[in-house]
Amino acid sequence: MNWNRHQVAETLALFGVAGLIAGYLRFSIQEKMMLTSEILLIAGGALVLASIVLGFDAILKFFSKRSSQMGTNTAVLTLAVIAILVILNFLSYQHHKRFDLTTEKLFTLSPQTQKIVDGLKEDVNVVHFSKQPNQQLDDLLAEYRHLSPRVKYQEVDPDQRPDMAKEYGVTQMGQVVVASGPRKQDVTPPPDGAITEQDITSAIVKATSDKVRTVCFVEGHGEKSLADTGSHGYSEVDQELKRENYATNSINLVQSNGVPSTCDVLVIAGPTQSYFPQEVAMLSKYLDAGGKALIEVDPITAAKQADSGLDSLFKDWNINVGNNVVIDASGMGRLLGTGPAIPLVVNYGDSPITKGLERTMSFYPLARTVSIADQQKLEPQDVELLKTSAQSFTTPKIENNEVRYDPKTDQMGPLSLGVAADKKVGDATARLVVIGDSDFASNEAVSQQSNGDVFFNTIDWLSQNENLISIRPKSQTNRSVAMTDSQAIALRWIDLFALPGIVIIVGIGVWWKRR
Repeated sequence: MNWNRHQVAETLALFGVAGLIAGYLRFSIQEKMMLTSEILLIAGGALVLASIVLGFDAILKFFSKRSSQMGTNTAVLTLAVIAILVILNFLSYQHHKRFDLTTEKLFTLSPQTQKIVDGLKEDVNVVHFSKQPNQQLDDLLAEYRHLSPRVKYQEVDPDQRPDMAKEYGVTQMGQVVVASGPRKQDVTPPPDGAITEQDITSAIVKATSDKVRTVCFVEGHGEKSLADTGSHGYSEVDQELKRENYATNSINLVQSNGVPSTCDVLVIAGPTQSYFPQEVAMLSKYLDAGGKALIEVDPITAAKQADSGLDSLFKDWNINVGNNVVIDASGMGRLLGTGPAIPLVVNYGDSPITKGLERTMSFYPLARTVSIADQQKLEPQDVELLKTSAQSFTTPKIENNEVRYDPKTDQMGPLSLGVAADKKVGDATARLVVIGDSDFASNEAVSQQSNGDVFFNTIDWLSQNENLISIRPKSQTNRSVAMTDSQAIALRWIDLFALPGIVIIVGIGVWWKRR
């Protein structure tokens, strides 16, 4: 069969357009310009250009006709409309606005994650090694990529890319690795395989941090224990600190003859026995050298007969720890199912620790007042962090679950439950936070409301790791509906017959009326 120039030009144009479309589709799907896509686009463009050259006289003859000119006008208008739509789509992509209408903002990353990702100074690669894609993880990482172009994400089959699996140290299928430069951090999926925002953000923090800070918890006086997994223990605090790239350690001041130099932050969590004078001197020496400490002191109760013995240290920092118990008579605690001995805090002082906690709640089971002792000696950075309601008051102690307000001896609210202070010590800055309760960060309370934010923000401020200070991700509320077998059957019949039947009846009624 003999082909003329016009037929050859048409054939080249057909294959050229097909090559351009195929190349563009491959690029759209892979989201990366691979070699095959480049070949298809270049070859397609070359074939289209060759067809134009070979059939140029036919093209001129076609457009010289009146009908062709009218068709050209139509085509130009069509292309103009398409161009306008493309431009509008491009502008909407560059300057788009997203809305999350769910109650708990399930599709919005937490302020802490936003702050960390916005502050990235180098690229972070998140790699999922698996044969099967993970839609939940894809959707989650899409939110991260929306926040910053520095976050990259890819799915890799370790059998097809064994070199990459070896480079990232992959040991199991489904493993997720977060890498930034030479640093890599594994994200081992839980048994249900649902990797959370907290897992990814924690891995990003660890992969981008140059230094691991150590938080030392003092023991030997009945303080809360990191190893205690009970309701009053601090094992949840231990796990969360490690997720945020802190190392934790338990120390005994007598055995270590002071605060070890490896401690970036010192925590005394609810001692039930008094510290020896030499131990108080060790703590004062540590702070006078630019140390950072969080001290949580509970009220004296039947279970705790002795005070902490740290009054002289508090006096040096212009902090007054009341010998009392705070009672909240506002009734706000009923919202959480708590009683008046668990004061609720919704008012916070102006401090980096409490930044972002406005309009949030935290609660403090069996707390005592902690306030600035002399307002005349107030330093610029001294802040009363936690304020109870005006309906709260102090009482010396609780006896037989009964309390009474005595205007002669007791104090009405608002009351301060915590103070943050710092001092310039030479070239260093010493920091101290005192809170009149230790149970607010216990295993049963630390994940409730903003309790965890108060505790971990305090650690971040003390360690001068303030880029982490924010509101942490909250767990999703289970809103599943439980139905009996009869209710499920009734719902199925409604879905299969009742709803379609209503539509059919309405349709018949409309037809009958119009016939």
